[in-house]
Amino acid sequence: MGIADTYSDGRRFVVARPFALIVGLLVVLLAVDFVSGLATGRIAVSDVTTLVWDGLMQGLVVGLAGIGLSMTYSILNFANFAHGDYITGGAFSGWAVTYLLAGLGRADVGSLLLIGAGGSVFGGALGIGITATPIAVLGGLIFAGLFTVALALLIDRLVYRSMRDQGGISLLIASVGIAFALRYLIAFVFTTENRGVTDAGGVPGIQGYLIDGYVTVSAHDATLLVVAVGLMLGVHFLLQRTKLGTAMRAMADNEDLARVTGIPTERVVRATWVIGGALTGVAGYMFVLWKGTIGFNDGWLLLLLVFAAVILGGIGSVYGAILGGLVIGLTSSMSVLWIPSDFARAAAFFVMILVLLFRPEGLFEGRSTA
Repeated sequence: MGIADTYSDGRRFVVARPFALIVGLLVVLLAVDFVSGLATGRIAVSDVTTLVWDGLMQGLVVGLAGIGLSMTYSILNFANFAHGDYITGGAFSGWAVTYLLAGLGRADVGSLLLIGAGGSVFGGALGIGITATPIAVLGGLIFAGLFTVALALLIDRLVYRSMRDQGGISLLIASVGIAFALRYLIAFVFTTENRGVTDAGGVPGIQGYLIDGYVTVSAHDATLLVVAVGLMLGVHFLLQRTKLGTAMRAMADNEDLARVTGIPTERVVRATWVIGGALTGVAGYMFVLWKGTIGFNDGWLLLLLVFAAVILGGIGSVYGAILGGLVIGLTSSMSVLWIPSDFARAAAFFVMILVLLFRPEGLFEGRSTA
């Protein structure tokens, strides 16, 4: 290819996709600024390693929650806007059990089950943490997954099951209504106040040396890392090595053909809600354990990033949801080097748009892997 051909191709690209060129130039400028900041000391390496670690932690939560959303879309063919409130429901149910186990005999049962609503009891006073109260945390984690499974199956039975033949739009609208109903039911029961649930001072950290600076890894960080990676590997094994995983992938590719070949599609749907619900509830619980506070709209706020991750990775791709979650989490965290933290979510969506400009079907090209 000669210089003239290269020039012609470049000119056609600029004319056809001018916004992509502008975005590309902006990325180059940010990269140059980042390198120069490290070279001059304006950006501390320790700050970068801390932001990278925080972004990884947030990305694991987003990716874990995104698996359930991606499975729902690929098999049931609709975007479940109630998914964020499943996250919240799992978080509140799990932490109610954690408070009960950690504070039984030390505080009123009602106050414990309401997670200290109205300041009646505090997680710090109960000493809640993975090292101080491991049984309470483990019990809450398991219950969060089980409760969300039951919630997802119940709503599917009462609402979604009778609407499946009406198309994705009807299901989407129904899910929006369910989202509002769940959110304000949680607010009615547990109040709208945000409150701390762990004993931050009682969680030891492990200081590890990274590049030229230090990053502090708390016991809760390590717990999130182990739980999220373990569950992601479990999902991979299920999809690739079990009959249920094969049936899920077949149904995601072609539901009618799967039904004709004898695959019990209703069982696959139930399994989808069970697996997706369990992962979603665990993600909600671990998100609260990691950040140390809980609020009635946590899941709704996280849902925006989860959708961004699923779209970025490729709608319907479980592996894309995981990778997309990591990209979104790292972007949201690292963006504070250039912009105020209040705009971090906007930066995450900007990166999503940037990737989709060059790969419209997502990082995994929209392949259904669930």
